[in-house]
Amino acid sequence: MSMNRRQFLQVMAIASTNGMLPQSVFAQHHQSTDPYEIPPFGQVRLLHFTDCHAQLLPIYYREPQVNLGLNDRQGKVPHLVGHAFLKQFNIQPNTPAAYAFTHLNYVEAAQKYGKVGGFAHLVTLINRLRETYGREKTLLLDGGDTWQGSGTAYWTRGQDMVGACNRLGVDIMTGHWEFTYSAAEVLANLKQFQGEFLAQNVKVKEEALLAGAAAFNEATGHAFQPYTIRNLSGVRVAVIGQAFPYTPIANPARFIPDWTFGIQETEMQQLVNQIRHQDKPEVVVVLSHNGMDVDLKMASRVVGIDVILGGHTHDGIPQPTEVNNNGGITLVSNAGSNGKFLGVLDFAIRDGQVKAYQYHLLPIFANLLAPDQAMQAYIDKVRAPYLAKLNEKLAVTEQLLYRRGNFNGTFDQLICNALREQQDAQIALSPGFRWGTTLLPGQPITLEAVLNQTGITYPETYVRNMNGQEIKLILEEVGDNLFNNDPYRQQGGDMVRVGGLNYVCDPTQAIHKRISHLTLEDGTALAMNKQYKVAGWATVANQSSGQPIWEVVADYLRAQPTVKLDKINRPELIGVENNPGQVDYSS
Repeated sequence: MSMNRRQFLQVMAIASTNGMLPQSVFAQHHQSTDPYEIPPFGQVRLLHFTDCHAQLLPIYYREPQVNLGLNDRQGKVPHLVGHAFLKQFNIQPNTPAAYAFTHLNYVEAAQKYGKVGGFAHLVTLINRLRETYGREKTLLLDGGDTWQGSGTAYWTRGQDMVGACNRLGVDIMTGHWEFTYSAAEVLANLKQFQGEFLAQNVKVKEEALLAGAAAFNEATGHAFQPYTIRNLSGVRVAVIGQAFPYTPIANPARFIPDWTFGIQETEMQQLVNQIRHQDKPEVVVVLSHNGMDVDLKMASRVVGIDVILGGHTHDGIPQPTEVNNNGGITLVSNAGSNGKFLGVLDFAIRDGQVKAYQYHLLPIFANLLAPDQAMQAYIDKVRAPYLAKLNEKLAVTEQLLYRRGNFNGTFDQLICNALREQQDAQIALSPGFRWGTTLLPGQPITLEAVLNQTGITYPETYVRNMNGQEIKLILEEVGDNLFNNDPYRQQGGDMVRVGGLNYVCDPTQAIHKRISHLTLEDGTALAMNKQYKVAGWATVANQSSGQPIWEVVADYLRAQPTVKLDKINRPELIGVENNPGQVDYSS
Protein backbone atom coordinates (compact mmCIF):
# COMPACT_ATOMS: atom_id res chain seq x y z
CA MET A 1 0.00 0.00 0.00
CA SER A 2 1.12 3.57 -0.59
CA MET A 3 1.42 5.65 2.58
CA ASN A 4 -1.71 7.31 3.92
CA ARG A 5 -2.00 11.04 4.38
CA ARG A 6 -1.36 11.02 8.14
CA GLN A 7 1.82 8.93 7.74
CA PHE A 8 2.99 11.12 4.89
CA LEU A 9 2.51 14.37 6.84
CA GLN A 10 4.31 12.90 9.86
CA VAL A 11 7.28 11.91 7.72
CA MET A 12 7.34 15.28 6.01
CA ALA A 13 7.29 17.07 9.36
CA ILE A 14 10.26 15.03 10.54
CA ALA A 15 12.06 15.58 7.24
CA SER A 16 11.44 19.32 7.44
CA THR A 17 13.04 19.62 10.88
CA ASN A 18 16.10 17.82 9.53
CA GLY A 19 16.39 19.94 6.42
CA MET A 20 15.29 17.04 4.22
CA LEU A 21 12.38 18.58 2.39
CA PRO A 22 12.93 18.66 -1.39
CA GLN A 23 13.89 21.99 -2.88
CA SER A 24 14.61 23.03 -6.42
CA VAL A 25 18.30 23.51 -7.01
CA PHE A 26 17.52 26.24 -9.50
CA ALA A 27 15.14 28.07 -7.20
CA GLN A 28 18.11 28.29 -4.84
CA HIS A 29 20.77 28.56 -7.53
CA HIS A 30 22.50 31.49 -5.83
CA GLN A 31 23.44 29.21 -2.92
CA SER A 32 25.54 26.84 -4.97
CA THR A 33 28.25 27.26 -7.55
CA ASP A 34 27.23 23.93 -9.06
CA PRO A 35 23.57 23.81 -10.09
CA TYR A 36 23.78 20.06 -10.66
CA GLU A 37 25.02 19.16 -7.19
CA ILE A 38 22.21 17.22 -5.50
CA PRO A 39 22.53 16.13 -1.86
CA PRO A 40 22.21 12.36 -1.40
CA PHE A 41 18.81 11.18 -0.27
CA GLY A 42 17.10 7.82 0.16
CA GLN A 43 17.84 4.47 -1.46
CA VAL A 44 16.29 4.71 -4.96
CA ARG A 45 16.81 7.28 -7.73
CA LEU A 46 14.54 7.64 -10.76
CA LEU A 47 15.79 9.78 -13.65
CA HIS A 48 13.05 10.89 -16.02
CA PHE A 49 12.91 12.72 -19.34
CA THR A 50 10.06 12.89 -21.81
CA ASP A 51 8.90 14.38 -25.11
CA CYS A 52 12.40 15.07 -26.44
CA HIS A 53 10.94 14.94 -29.98
CA ALA A 54 14.16 13.68 -31.53
CA GLN A 55 16.19 16.78 -30.66
CA LEU A 56 19.73 15.41 -30.49
CA LEU A 57 21.38 18.84 -30.50
CA PRO A 58 21.00 21.76 -28.07
CA ILE A 59 18.09 24.02 -29.01
CA TYR A 60 16.06 27.00 -27.89
CA TYR A 61 12.55 26.25 -26.62
CA ARG A 62 10.27 29.00 -25.33
CA GLU A 63 7.70 28.05 -22.70
CA PRO A 64 4.09 29.19 -23.21
CA GLN A 65 2.54 32.45 -22.19
CA VAL A 66 -0.95 30.97 -22.55
CA ASN A 67 -1.74 27.69 -20.78
CA LEU A 68 -5.30 28.10 -19.56
CA GLY A 69 -6.80 26.14 -16.71
CA LEU A 70 -10.56 26.36 -16.30
CA ASN A 71 -13.04 25.77 -13.48
CA ASP A 72 -11.35 23.75 -10.70
CA ARG A 73 -8.07 23.76 -12.68
CA GLN A 74 -7.85 27.56 -12.90
CA GLY A 75 -4.76 28.88 -11.19
CA LYS A 76 -3.43 25.41 -10.49
CA VAL A 77 -0.40 23.56 -11.79
CA PRO A 78 0.31 23.18 -14.67
CA HIS A 79 -1.89 26.10 -15.76
CA LEU A 80 0.34 28.94 -14.62
CA VAL A 81 2.60 31.08 -16.78
CA GLY A 82 4.99 33.99 -16.37
CA HIS A 83 5.19 35.67 -12.98
CA ALA A 84 2.36 33.52 -11.59
CA PHE A 85 4.52 30.47 -12.29
CA LEU A 86 7.58 32.05 -10.68
CA LYS A 87 5.58 32.94 -7.56
CA GLN A 88 4.14 29.44 -7.27
CA PHE A 89 7.59 27.86 -7.22
CA ASN A 90 9.52 30.63 -5.46
CA ILE A 91 11.72 31.34 -8.47
CA GLN A 92 13.33 34.74 -8.74
CA PRO A 93 12.84 36.71 -11.99
CA ASN A 94 15.78 37.22 -14.33
CA THR A 95 17.54 34.04 -13.24
CA PRO A 96 18.52 30.86 -15.10
CA ALA A 97 15.49 29.13 -13.59
CA ALA A 98 13.14 31.88 -14.78
CA TYR A 99 14.58 31.49 -18.27
CA ALA A 100 14.17 27.72 -18.19
CA PHE A 101 10.63 27.61 -16.85
CA THR A 102 8.90 30.66 -18.37
CA HIS A 103 8.68 32.83 -21.49
CA LEU A 104 9.64 36.02 -19.61
CA ASN A 105 12.27 38.25 -21.28
CA TYR A 106 12.88 35.27 -23.50
CA VAL A 107 15.17 36.70 -26.17
CA GLU A 108 17.39 38.54 -23.69
CA ALA A 109 17.54 35.50 -21.39
CA ALA A 110 18.25 33.11 -24.26
CA GLN A 111 21.15 35.25 -25.41
CA LYS A 112 22.49 35.31 -21.85
CA TYR A 113 22.03 31.68 -20.81
CA GLY A 114 22.27 29.91 -24.16
CA LYS A 115 20.78 26.78 -25.62
CA VAL A 116 19.26 23.91 -23.68
CA GLY A 117 19.19 20.16 -24.13
CA GLY A 118 21.28 18.06 -26.47
CA PHE A 119 21.87 14.35 -25.94
CA ALA A 120 25.64 14.75 -25.62
CA HIS A 121 25.08 17.16 -22.72
CA LEU A 122 22.20 15.16 -21.27
CA VAL A 123 24.23 11.95 -21.06
CA THR A 124 27.00 13.79 -19.22
CA LEU A 125 24.54 14.76 -16.48
CA ILE A 126 22.84 11.36 -16.43
CA ASN A 127 26.16 9.56 -16.00
CA ARG A 128 27.16 11.90 -13.21
CA LEU A 129 23.88 11.46 -11.35
CA ARG A 130 23.99 7.68 -11.70
CA GLU A 131 27.62 7.34 -10.67
CA THR A 132 27.43 9.62 -7.64
CA TYR A 133 24.28 7.91 -6.39
CA GLY A 134 25.16 4.36 -7.43
CA ARG A 135 24.21 2.98 -10.83
CA GLU A 136 22.76 -0.11 -9.22
CA LYS A 137 20.23 2.13 -7.41
CA THR A 138 19.01 4.17 -10.41
CA LEU A 139 16.63 3.82 -13.33
CA LEU A 140 16.46 6.04 -16.42
CA LEU A 141 12.88 6.39 -17.68
CA ASP A 142 11.80 7.82 -21.05
CA GLY A 143 8.18 9.01 -21.25
CA GLY A 144 7.93 8.76 -25.05
CA ASP A 145 7.62 11.10 -28.03
CA THR A 146 11.25 10.26 -28.60
CA TRP A 147 11.43 8.95 -32.16
CA GLN A 148 9.67 11.88 -33.88
CA GLY A 149 10.25 15.60 -34.37
CA SER A 150 13.32 16.03 -36.57
CA GLY A 151 14.43 15.50 -40.12
CA THR A 152 16.83 12.70 -39.23
CA ALA A 153 14.17 10.88 -37.18
CA TYR A 154 11.83 11.08 -40.17
CA TRP A 155 14.43 9.88 -42.66
CA THR A 156 15.73 7.06 -40.44
CA ARG A 157 12.22 6.07 -39.27
CA GLY A 158 13.22 6.74 -35.68
CA GLN A 159 16.30 4.54 -35.74
CA ASP A 160 18.64 7.43 -34.98
CA MET A 161 16.81 7.94 -31.70
CA VAL A 162 16.81 4.27 -30.78
CA GLY A 163 20.59 4.28 -31.09
CA ALA A 164 20.85 7.51 -29.11
CA CYS A 165 18.64 6.17 -26.30
CA ASN A 166 20.67 2.98 -26.12
CA ARG A 167 23.79 5.11 -25.63
CA LEU A 168 21.93 7.30 -23.13
CA GLY A 169 21.20 4.18 -21.08
CA VAL A 170 17.39 4.29 -21.13
CA ASP A 171 16.07 1.43 -19.01
CA ILE A 172 12.33 1.77 -19.64
CA MET A 173 10.12 3.76 -22.01
CA THR A 174 6.52 4.16 -23.13
CA GLY A 175 5.21 5.90 -26.24
CA HIS A 176 2.95 8.09 -28.35
CA TRP A 177 4.44 9.54 -31.55
CA GLU A 178 6.38 6.29 -31.80
CA PHE A 179 3.08 4.85 -33.04
CA THR A 180 3.03 7.19 -36.05
CA TYR A 181 5.45 4.88 -37.78
CA SER A 182 3.97 1.66 -39.10
CA ALA A 183 3.42 -1.17 -36.65
CA ALA A 184 6.16 -3.14 -38.41
CA GLU A 185 8.58 -0.23 -37.98
CA VAL A 186 7.65 0.14 -34.31
CA LEU A 187 8.31 -3.52 -33.62
CA ALA A 188 11.56 -3.48 -35.60
CA ASN A 189 12.81 -0.46 -33.67
CA LEU A 190 11.90 -2.07 -30.35
CA LYS A 191 13.98 -5.10 -31.27
CA GLN A 192 16.97 -2.76 -31.48
CA PHE A 193 16.05 -0.93 -28.25
CA GLN A 194 18.08 -2.26 -25.34
CA GLY A 195 15.60 -1.25 -22.63
CA GLU A 196 12.01 -2.33 -21.97
CA PHE A 197 8.98 -0.81 -23.70
CA LEU A 198 5.88 -0.82 -21.50
CA ALA A 199 2.22 -0.07 -22.26
CA GLN A 200 -0.53 -1.55 -20.09
CA ASN A 201 -3.24 0.21 -22.11
CA VAL A 202 -2.35 -1.01 -25.62
CA LYS A 203 -4.01 -4.22 -26.72
CA VAL A 204 -4.30 -6.24 -29.91
CA LYS A 205 -7.77 -6.34 -31.42
CA GLU A 206 -9.43 -9.74 -31.10
CA GLU A 207 -9.87 -10.18 -34.83
CA ALA A 208 -6.19 -9.38 -35.34
CA LEU A 209 -5.20 -11.97 -32.72
CA LEU A 210 -7.32 -14.56 -34.50
CA ALA A 211 -5.56 -13.64 -37.74
CA GLY A 212 -2.17 -14.28 -36.15
CA ALA A 213 -1.08 -10.78 -35.09
CA ALA A 214 1.80 -10.73 -32.62
CA ALA A 215 1.08 -9.93 -28.97
CA PHE A 216 3.15 -9.80 -25.82
CA ASN A 217 0.46 -11.86 -24.09
CA GLU A 218 -2.19 -13.52 -26.24
CA ALA A 219 -4.28 -14.44 -23.19
CA THR A 220 -4.66 -10.85 -22.01
CA GLY A 221 -4.33 -9.27 -25.45
CA HIS A 222 -1.56 -6.91 -24.37
CA ALA A 223 0.44 -5.79 -27.39
CA PHE A 224 3.39 -4.88 -25.17
CA GLN A 225 4.68 -5.73 -21.72
CA PRO A 226 2.41 -3.88 -19.28
CA TYR A 227 4.87 -3.57 -16.39
CA THR A 228 8.23 -4.63 -15.08
CA ILE A 229 9.85 -5.21 -11.70
CA ARG A 230 13.38 -3.95 -11.12
CA ASN A 231 15.49 -4.78 -8.06
CA LEU A 232 17.59 -1.75 -7.15
CA SER A 233 20.02 -2.92 -4.46
CA GLY A 234 17.29 -4.74 -2.60
CA VAL A 235 14.48 -2.26 -3.26
CA ARG A 236 11.83 -3.65 -5.58
CA VAL A 237 10.47 -1.02 -7.97
CA ALA A 238 7.44 -1.70 -10.17
CA VAL A 239 7.12 0.41 -13.32
CA ILE A 240 3.85 0.39 -15.28
CA GLY A 241 3.69 1.85 -18.79
CA GLN A 242 0.82 4.11 -19.85
CA ALA A 243 1.00 5.03 -23.55
CA PHE A 244 -0.92 7.99 -25.00
CA PRO A 245 -4.58 6.93 -24.73
CA TYR A 246 -5.88 8.77 -27.80
CA THR A 247 -3.30 7.73 -30.37
CA PRO A 248 -5.77 6.38 -33.00
CA ILE A 249 -7.86 9.58 -32.68
CA ALA A 250 -5.14 12.23 -32.56
CA ASN A 251 -2.94 10.45 -35.12
CA PRO A 252 -3.67 8.18 -38.11
CA ALA A 253 -5.06 4.82 -37.05
CA ARG A 254 -3.98 3.42 -40.42
CA PHE A 255 -0.40 3.09 -39.16
CA ILE A 256 -1.35 0.78 -36.27
CA PRO A 257 -4.65 -0.83 -37.35
CA ASP A 258 -4.42 -3.86 -35.04
CA TRP A 259 -3.94 -2.00 -31.74
CA THR A 260 -6.40 -0.35 -29.37
CA PHE A 261 -5.53 2.29 -26.77
CA GLY A 262 -7.52 4.20 -24.12
CA ILE A 263 -7.06 5.41 -20.55
CA GLN A 264 -8.12 2.03 -19.08
CA GLU A 265 -8.52 3.31 -15.52
CA THR A 266 -10.20 0.13 -14.23
CA GLU A 267 -7.51 -2.07 -15.72
CA MET A 268 -4.86 0.20 -14.20
CA GLN A 269 -6.35 -0.22 -10.72
CA GLN A 270 -6.58 -3.98 -11.18
CA LEU A 271 -2.98 -4.12 -12.33
CA VAL A 272 -1.73 -2.01 -9.40
CA ASN A 273 -3.63 -4.27 -7.00
CA GLN A 274 -2.16 -7.37 -8.63
CA ILE A 275 1.38 -5.99 -8.50
CA ARG A 276 1.04 -4.91 -4.87
CA HIS A 277 -0.30 -8.35 -3.89
CA GLN A 278 1.89 -10.64 -6.00
CA ASP A 279 5.16 -8.77 -6.49
CA LYS A 280 5.20 -6.82 -3.22
CA PRO A 281 7.25 -3.86 -4.47
CA GLU A 282 8.33 -1.04 -2.17
CA VAL A 283 7.71 1.51 -4.94
CA VAL A 284 5.05 1.60 -7.68
CA VAL A 285 5.70 3.98 -10.58
CA VAL A 286 3.49 4.78 -13.56
CA LEU A 287 5.49 6.01 -16.57
CA SER A 288 2.77 7.93 -18.34
CA HIS A 289 2.11 9.75 -21.59
CA ASN A 290 -1.41 10.81 -20.59
CA GLY A 291 -0.84 14.53 -20.17
CA MET A 292 -0.70 16.20 -16.77
CA ASP A 293 -4.39 16.94 -16.21
CA VAL A 294 -5.26 13.33 -17.08
CA ASP A 295 -2.54 12.08 -14.72
CA LEU A 296 -3.88 14.28 -11.92
CA LYS A 297 -7.36 12.83 -12.35
CA MET A 298 -6.03 9.27 -12.55
CA ALA A 299 -3.96 9.84 -9.40
CA SER A 300 -7.10 10.93 -7.53
CA ARG A 301 -8.97 7.77 -8.52
CA VAL A 302 -6.44 4.93 -8.72
CA VAL A 303 -4.87 3.99 -5.38
CA GLY A 304 -1.56 2.33 -4.66
CA ILE A 305 0.63 4.34 -7.03
CA ASP A 306 3.53 6.22 -5.44
CA VAL A 307 4.32 8.45 -8.41
CA ILE A 308 3.12 9.13 -11.93
CA LEU A 309 6.01 10.38 -14.07
CA GLY A 310 4.12 12.12 -16.82
CA GLY A 311 4.56 13.51 -20.30
CA HIS A 312 2.68 14.58 -23.44
CA THR A 313 1.63 18.09 -22.42
CA HIS A 314 5.22 19.40 -22.22
CA ASP A 315 4.75 20.96 -18.80
CA GLY A 316 8.06 21.63 -17.06
CA ILE A 317 7.05 21.55 -13.38
CA PRO A 318 9.75 22.06 -10.70
CA GLN A 319 7.93 20.09 -7.99
CA PRO A 320 5.45 17.20 -8.10
CA THR A 321 1.82 17.72 -7.19
CA GLU A 322 0.75 15.67 -4.17
CA VAL A 323 -2.65 14.16 -4.99
CA ASN A 324 -4.85 12.75 -2.22
CA ASN A 325 -6.80 9.57 -2.91
CA ASN A 326 -8.48 6.83 -0.88
CA GLY A 327 -5.19 4.99 -0.46
CA GLY A 328 -2.93 7.87 0.50
CA ILE A 329 -0.92 10.26 -1.65
CA THR A 330 0.30 9.90 -5.22
CA LEU A 331 2.90 12.26 -6.65
CA VAL A 332 2.35 13.58 -10.18
CA SER A 333 5.16 15.20 -12.16
CA ASN A 334 5.80 16.29 -15.72
CA ALA A 335 9.31 16.82 -17.06
CA GLY A 336 8.90 19.26 -19.95
CA SER A 337 10.07 18.54 -23.48
CA ASN A 338 12.74 18.72 -26.17
CA GLY A 339 15.46 17.30 -23.93
CA LYS A 340 15.35 20.53 -21.95
CA PHE A 341 14.90 18.99 -18.49
CA LEU A 342 15.84 15.92 -16.48
CA GLY A 343 13.69 14.93 -13.52
CA VAL A 344 15.51 13.43 -10.53
CA LEU A 345 13.31 11.68 -7.96
CA ASP A 346 14.91 10.09 -4.90
CA PHE A 347 12.81 7.92 -2.58
CA ALA A 348 13.53 7.07 1.05
CA ILE A 349 12.21 3.58 1.82
CA ARG A 350 11.49 2.13 5.25
CA ASP A 351 9.36 -0.82 6.39
CA GLY A 352 8.65 -1.78 2.81
CA GLN A 353 7.17 1.50 1.61
CA VAL A 354 7.98 5.05 0.55
CA LYS A 355 8.50 7.35 3.52
CA ALA A 356 9.83 10.54 1.91
CA TYR A 357 11.11 11.91 -1.35
CA GLN A 358 13.37 14.52 -2.89
CA TYR A 359 12.70 15.92 -6.36
CA HIS A 360 14.60 18.20 -8.71
CA LEU A 361 13.76 19.13 -12.28
CA LEU A 362 17.11 20.11 -13.72
CA PRO A 363 17.29 22.31 -16.83
CA ILE A 364 19.95 21.06 -19.23
CA PHE A 365 22.01 24.18 -19.91
CA ALA A 366 24.32 23.18 -22.74
CA ASN A 367 27.01 25.68 -21.79
CA LEU A 368 27.22 24.26 -18.24
CA LEU A 369 27.60 20.61 -19.21
CA ALA A 370 30.50 19.32 -21.29
CA PRO A 371 29.30 17.19 -24.22
CA ASP A 372 30.03 13.50 -23.98
CA GLN A 373 32.43 12.76 -26.81
CA ALA A 374 31.12 9.28 -27.61
CA MET A 375 27.53 10.52 -27.83
CA GLN A 376 28.59 13.52 -29.91
CA ALA A 377 30.44 11.22 -32.31
CA TYR A 378 27.30 9.12 -32.69
CA ILE A 379 25.15 12.19 -33.33
CA ASP A 380 27.61 13.48 -35.92
CA LYS A 381 27.60 10.09 -37.64
CA VAL A 382 23.81 9.76 -37.93
CA ARG A 383 23.46 13.35 -39.13
CA ALA A 384 26.28 13.21 -41.67
CA PRO A 385 24.30 11.79 -44.63
CA TYR A 386 21.70 14.58 -44.30
CA LEU A 387 23.79 17.62 -43.41
CA ALA A 388 23.64 19.27 -46.81
CA LYS A 389 19.84 19.24 -46.74
CA LEU A 390 19.53 20.13 -43.07
CA ASN A 391 21.86 23.12 -43.33
CA GLU A 392 20.19 24.75 -46.32
CA LYS A 393 19.59 28.37 -45.35
CA LEU A 394 16.12 29.38 -46.52
CA ALA A 395 15.76 32.85 -44.97
CA VAL A 396 16.57 34.85 -41.83
CA THR A 397 14.01 35.70 -39.17
CA GLU A 398 13.76 39.26 -37.89
CA GLN A 399 11.65 38.19 -34.91
CA LEU A 400 11.28 35.41 -32.36
CA LEU A 401 9.77 32.30 -33.92
CA TYR A 402 8.14 29.84 -31.52
CA ARG A 403 5.16 27.50 -31.32
CA ARG A 404 4.16 26.49 -27.81
CA GLY A 405 1.01 28.07 -26.35
CA ASN A 406 -2.72 27.42 -26.44
CA PHE A 407 -3.13 29.63 -29.53
CA ASN A 408 -1.10 30.70 -32.55
CA GLY A 409 2.64 30.97 -32.15
CA THR A 410 4.79 32.93 -34.57
CA PHE A 411 6.24 29.83 -36.29
CA ASP A 412 2.69 28.50 -36.67
CA GLN A 413 1.72 31.75 -38.33
CA LEU A 414 4.65 31.41 -40.71
CA ILE A 415 3.43 27.95 -41.69
CA CYS A 416 -0.11 29.24 -42.21
CA ASN A 417 1.13 32.15 -44.32
CA ALA A 418 3.14 29.75 -46.47
CA LEU A 419 0.11 27.52 -46.98
CA ARG A 420 -2.11 30.43 -48.00
CA GLU A 421 0.37 31.93 -50.44
CA GLN A 422 1.75 28.76 -51.97
CA GLN A 423 -1.69 27.14 -52.30
CA ASP A 424 -3.57 30.36 -53.19
CA ALA A 425 -6.01 29.75 -50.32
CA GLN A 426 -8.20 32.14 -48.38
CA ILE A 427 -7.77 30.30 -45.09
CA ALA A 428 -5.06 28.02 -43.68
CA LEU A 429 -5.34 25.49 -40.88
CA SER A 430 -2.35 24.00 -39.06
CA PRO A 431 -2.36 21.50 -36.16
CA GLY A 432 -1.73 22.73 -32.62
CA PHE A 433 1.29 20.54 -32.03
CA ARG A 434 3.23 21.32 -28.84
CA TRP A 435 6.61 20.28 -30.21
CA GLY A 436 8.74 22.54 -32.40
CA THR A 437 11.87 24.44 -31.45
CA THR A 438 12.41 28.21 -31.19
CA LEU A 439 14.49 30.61 -33.30
CA LEU A 440 15.86 33.90 -32.02
CA PRO A 441 15.78 37.13 -34.07
CA GLY A 442 18.63 37.14 -36.56
CA GLN A 443 18.94 33.36 -36.76
CA PRO A 444 18.78 31.63 -40.15
CA ILE A 445 15.71 29.58 -40.91
CA THR A 446 17.25 26.37 -42.21
CA LEU A 447 15.45 23.38 -43.64
CA GLU A 448 16.28 21.64 -40.35
CA ALA A 449 14.45 24.37 -38.44
CA VAL A 450 11.40 23.84 -40.67
CA LEU A 451 11.56 20.07 -40.19
CA ASN A 452 11.71 20.61 -36.43
CA GLN A 453 8.21 22.09 -36.79
CA THR A 454 6.81 19.74 -39.41
CA GLY A 455 8.67 16.40 -39.30
CA ILE A 456 5.84 13.86 -39.16
CA THR A 457 5.01 10.72 -41.12
CA TYR A 458 1.80 12.20 -42.54
CA PRO A 459 3.04 15.60 -43.76
CA GLU A 460 0.98 15.84 -46.95
CA THR A 461 -0.81 19.11 -47.61
CA TYR A 462 -4.34 19.55 -48.94
CA VAL A 463 -6.47 22.22 -50.57
CA ARG A 464 -10.24 21.89 -50.51
CA ASN A 465 -13.41 23.88 -50.29
CA MET A 466 -15.17 24.13 -46.93
CA ASN A 467 -18.18 26.12 -45.93
CA GLY A 468 -18.16 28.41 -42.93
CA GLN A 469 -20.07 25.93 -40.80
CA GLU A 470 -17.43 23.24 -41.40
CA ILE A 471 -14.64 25.64 -40.46
CA LYS A 472 -16.41 26.66 -37.27
CA LEU A 473 -17.04 23.04 -36.37
CA ILE A 474 -13.34 22.23 -36.69
CA LEU A 475 -12.49 25.06 -34.31
CA GLU A 476 -15.21 23.98 -31.88
CA GLU A 477 -14.14 20.34 -31.83
CA VAL A 478 -10.45 21.10 -31.34
CA GLY A 479 -11.36 23.65 -28.68
CA ASP A 480 -13.33 20.95 -26.86
CA ASN A 481 -10.33 18.63 -26.96
CA LEU A 482 -8.34 21.37 -25.23
CA PHE A 483 -10.88 22.89 -22.83
CA ASN A 484 -13.32 20.08 -21.97
CA ASN A 485 -14.18 20.11 -18.26
CA ASP A 486 -13.34 16.40 -17.99
CA PRO A 487 -9.57 15.79 -18.29
CA TYR A 488 -10.28 12.31 -19.62
CA ARG A 489 -11.78 13.99 -22.69
CA GLN A 490 -8.78 16.21 -23.31
CA GLN A 491 -6.30 15.05 -25.92
CA GLY A 492 -3.49 17.37 -24.90
CA GLY A 493 -2.70 19.34 -28.04
CA ASP A 494 -3.15 23.08 -28.43
CA MET A 495 -5.75 24.92 -30.52
CA VAL A 496 -5.66 24.52 -34.29
CA ARG A 497 -3.68 27.40 -35.79
CA VAL A 498 -5.34 29.58 -38.42
CA GLY A 499 -4.22 31.90 -41.17
CA GLY A 500 -6.45 34.47 -42.85
CA LEU A 501 -9.12 34.00 -40.19
CA ASN A 502 -10.02 35.87 -37.01
CA TYR A 503 -12.44 34.78 -34.31
CA VAL A 504 -13.54 35.25 -30.72
CA CYS A 505 -13.09 32.38 -28.27
CA ASP A 506 -14.66 31.92 -24.84
CA PRO A 507 -12.93 28.81 -23.45
CA THR A 508 -15.32 28.68 -20.48
CA GLN A 509 -18.31 27.80 -22.66
CA ALA A 510 -19.45 24.35 -23.79
CA ILE A 511 -18.82 22.90 -27.23
CA HIS A 512 -20.51 24.78 -30.10
CA LYS A 513 -20.58 27.92 -27.95
CA ARG A 514 -16.87 28.71 -27.63
CA ILE A 515 -16.25 30.13 -31.11
CA SER A 516 -17.97 33.23 -32.51
CA HIS A 517 -17.51 36.32 -34.69
CA LEU A 518 -15.45 34.60 -37.40
CA THR A 519 -14.12 37.01 -40.01
CA LEU A 520 -11.75 36.87 -42.95
CA GLU A 521 -8.58 38.93 -43.07
CA ASP A 522 -10.41 41.88 -44.66
CA GLY A 523 -13.01 41.92 -41.88
CA THR A 524 -15.75 40.21 -43.88
CA ALA A 525 -17.89 37.93 -41.74
CA LEU A 526 -17.49 34.23 -42.45
CA ALA A 527 -20.77 33.03 -44.00
CA MET A 528 -21.87 29.65 -42.68
CA ASN A 529 -23.20 28.44 -46.04
CA LYS A 530 -20.52 29.93 -48.28
CA GLN A 531 -17.59 27.90 -49.65
CA TYR A 532 -14.00 28.97 -48.91
CA LYS A 533 -10.72 27.68 -50.25
CA VAL A 534 -8.83 26.16 -47.31
CA ALA A 535 -5.28 24.81 -47.22
CA GLY A 536 -3.88 22.59 -44.48
CA TRP A 537 -1.76 19.54 -43.68
CA ALA A 538 -1.48 16.47 -41.42
CA THR A 539 -4.83 14.84 -42.18
CA VAL A 540 -5.63 12.05 -39.74
CA ALA A 541 -8.54 10.18 -41.32
CA ASN A 542 -7.24 9.82 -44.88
CA GLN A 543 -3.92 10.51 -46.54
CA SER A 544 -3.82 13.66 -48.65
CA SER A 545 -2.04 13.87 -51.98
CA GLY A 546 -0.27 17.24 -51.72
CA GLN A 547 3.38 18.11 -51.20
CA PRO A 548 4.89 17.54 -47.76
CA ILE A 549 4.39 20.64 -45.65
CA TRP A 550 8.13 21.28 -45.26
CA GLU A 551 8.49 21.61 -49.03
CA VAL A 552 5.64 24.13 -49.15
CA VAL A 553 7.19 26.18 -46.33
CA ALA A 554 10.70 25.90 -47.80
CA ASP A 555 9.54 27.15 -51.20
CA TYR A 556 7.78 30.05 -49.52
CA LEU A 557 10.90 31.00 -47.57
CA ARG A 558 13.29 30.66 -50.48
CA ALA A 559 11.43 33.52 -52.17
CA GLN A 560 12.16 36.02 -49.40
CA PRO A 561 15.48 36.85 -47.71
CA THR A 562 13.98 37.82 -44.36
CA VAL A 563 10.85 37.02 -42.40
CA LYS A 564 8.82 39.43 -40.30
CA LEU A 565 5.17 38.73 -39.62
CA ASP A 566 2.75 41.62 -40.12
CA LYS A 567 -0.07 39.96 -38.21
CA ILE A 568 -0.70 36.89 -36.07
CA ASN A 569 -4.18 35.38 -36.21
CA ARG A 570 -4.69 34.87 -32.50
CA PRO A 571 -8.30 34.84 -31.32
CA GLU A 572 -9.79 37.47 -29.08
CA LEU A 573 -10.27 35.70 -25.74
CA ILE A 574 -13.22 36.43 -23.48
CA GLY A 575 -14.25 34.92 -20.16
CA VAL A 576 -10.66 34.38 -18.97
CA GLU A 577 -9.57 37.93 -18.22
CA ASN A 578 -8.14 37.18 -14.75
CA ASN A 579 -6.85 33.70 -15.50
CA PRO A 580 -3.20 33.25 -14.33
CA GLY A 581 -2.69 30.84 -17.21
CA GLN A 582 -2.26 33.71 -19.67
CA VAL A 583 -0.14 36.79 -20.13
CA ASP A 584 -1.11 39.44 -22.66
CA TYR A 585 1.00 39.22 -25.81
CA SER A 586 1.67 42.95 -25.71
CA SER A 587 3.36 42.68 -22.31
